[in-house]
Amino acid sequence: MKLYVNGVQITAFGTTNYPTQNNDLNSFGNNVIQYIGQTGVGGFNYYLNGYLTEFHHIDGQALTPSSFGETDTITGVWKPKRYAGTYGTNGFFLKFADNSGTTAATLGKDSSGNGNNWTPNNFSVTAGAGNDSMIDSCTSYADGGNGRGNYCTLNPLDIGTTNMSLSNGNLDFTKSGVNFGPSRGTLGVTTGKWYFEMTANNTPIKQVGVSNDFNIRASSGDVSVSSTGGIGAAWDSRGFLYQTGTSPAYAYTFTTNDVVMVAFNAASGAIWFGKNGTWNTGDPAAGTSPAFTASSYSVLFPFVNGEGGGSGTCNFGQRAFAYTPPSGFLALNTQNLPEPTIKKGSSYMDTLLFTGDGASSRSISGLNFSPDFVWLKRRNQANDHSQYDIVRGATKLLQSSQTGAEQTLSNGLTAFNSNGFDVGTYENTSAVTYVAWCWDESATPGFDIVTYTGNGTNRTIAHSLGVAPSMIIFKNRNVGTTDWAVYFKSLVESNSAYYVALNTINAVQTVPSPWNGTLATSSVFSVGTWDSVNGNGNGMVAYLWSEVAGFSKFGSYTGNGSSDGPFVFCGFRPRWLMIKVTSIGGNSWVMLDSAREPTNDDSQLYLTANTNDAEYDSPAVNGYPHFFSNGFKLRGTSNGVNGSGYTYIFAAYAESPFKYALAR
Repeated sequence: MKLYVNGVQITAFGTTNYPTQNNDLNSFGNNVIQYIGQTGVGGFNYYLNGYLTEFHHIDGQALTPSSFGETDTITGVWKPKRYAGTYGTNGFFLKFADNSGTTAATLGKDSSGNGNNWTPNNFSVTAGAGNDSMIDSCTSYADGGNGRGNYCTLNPLDIGTTNMSLSNGNLDFTKSGVNFGPSRGTLGVTTGKWYFEMTANNTPIKQVGVSNDFNIRASSGDVSVSSTGGIGAAWDSRGFLYQTGTSPAYAYTFTTNDVVMVAFNAASGAIWFGKNGTWNTGDPAAGTSPAFTASSYSVLFPFVNGEGGGSGTCNFGQRAFAYTPPSGFLALNTQNLPEPTIKKGSSYMDTLLFTGDGASSRSISGLNFSPDFVWLKRRNQANDHSQYDIVRGATKLLQSSQTGAEQTLSNGLTAFNSNGFDVGTYENTSAVTYVAWCWDESATPGFDIVTYTGNGTNRTIAHSLGVAPSMIIFKNRNVGTTDWAVYFKSLVESNSAYYVALNTINAVQTVPSPWNGTLATSSVFSVGTWDSVNGNGNGMVAYLWSEVAGFSKFGSYTGNGSSDGPFVFCGFRPRWLMIKVTSIGGNSWVMLDSAREPTNDDSQLYLTANTNDAEYDSPAVNGYPHFFSNGFKLRGTSNGVNGSGYTYIFAAYAESPFKYALAR
């Protein structure tokens, strides 16, 4: 008996009790009741909390995952493939694809050719909220209209209160208690026109809307809204249109059994509401008279809000809609997302792990590109971080965990190769474990390396990203007492004198005009007279990163000091993540990656960019982030990543864009 996830066998279990070889388990293929997605053994009834897309039963053979799936060569993601083998006498193949009825010849049909049909019971295929047969599929494909793929649901990790519960595939929501309880969808969009529905299941107060955050909700009384909340709008069932900073009376209400329709244009911010087939105002297809038009947002999500037992059922397209979407408006699924520039993250940024063998020369390989910047750290031993880049030269060492000047090492990183790099004894100490984070330099992945000679006066310096950088890390190569100065766009937008130091535990700091009072542009960045960024006559290096949709994200979040911490949407599953609290001092730069910690365990392995410390294995109480297909979730109360009310900045790189994720 073997279990595989994404083609990889799972072997680590808390408890194991394998049957003996060739043991007849008296289940499939025998004259007993068969269960799929449920166990009825011993009088217990446990049910699968998920969707079944296909079910193959192969009678008389034991096959490997390669018969049913493969790694996509373009995206690097494990995906299903069509099974081409035989099924055996009692074998069957359930596709659940024909939802024209609920008979053994439709929804329960065996597609293996054996005619071993199943008879559905207590299923509904009626259009709307009660439909039990989803068209959700882990394989995206165009269907000539709305597209099929992995559909948006409400996100159980992204809920504004513990009294908001989700069920039935995270499409149903129920809120108990008197306070509002929002839940945001799993899919955020920046372009395109989108449509979804929410059926009101009972009369207590509820809201449905679109926002960059779900904080469009009452802060006191019925008609005030948090001025620091989300950007967007929500229709309240009692007749209010909630917006950031105001909640004017709205001439429309909805109640039990009404189907609320929502259409929004993510490019323009226009949002329309309607019910039971009629739009309240305007015409989404024509783009006229929206209920509200949002502005100054980065991404828009569907969301719902409940109070006092309010409940509803969402439909993002995985069921047949109750009403036809406006012309040009699509369901929220991955097939309908735009094609990302970078389909396979490991083609431009990746992590290598290796154990030193003490050899004086060794090649470390395994990348899908030739690295231009390599950040090395010993894991099981205290030692400074090492930064090497192809512009300064392979043997030129800088160390972010100290202020020291550049060194030349003959036994450090000695060469950059087509799929890795060469190291000497300093970066290959016997029995020492290492991690190497590697980047490719070009405009496509949004990474540039610029060297220049400081002149001590306000100036601009050219770069080749083609877009404004989100983060720049500077180091004075000649002076051993200067900070690693970090320009972070969202911080500088709030105060042009702000910077953070990569080599310290300090909060955000100021110096007189470090960036010459100017944001970086698509062609230049600005520096002032400060030695850390423009020391007169000193050699300088600047590492510039810009955001690439589906591949990299540079943002901020506010901690809540809870084991149920904030969920941070990235639009991808992170491969690499760095976090720094900026509102208080005393906390390190936290670095995590999916190579060292491929699963979401109770504790997480992390390193700190500003210290020479060995790798930490964080206890569960600290709650370092867990990685998910569309972002990361904070799980504990550590001030380093989730202190109550503290502000954090982060930089993240992707394993794969959410468009190609086969999970939510």
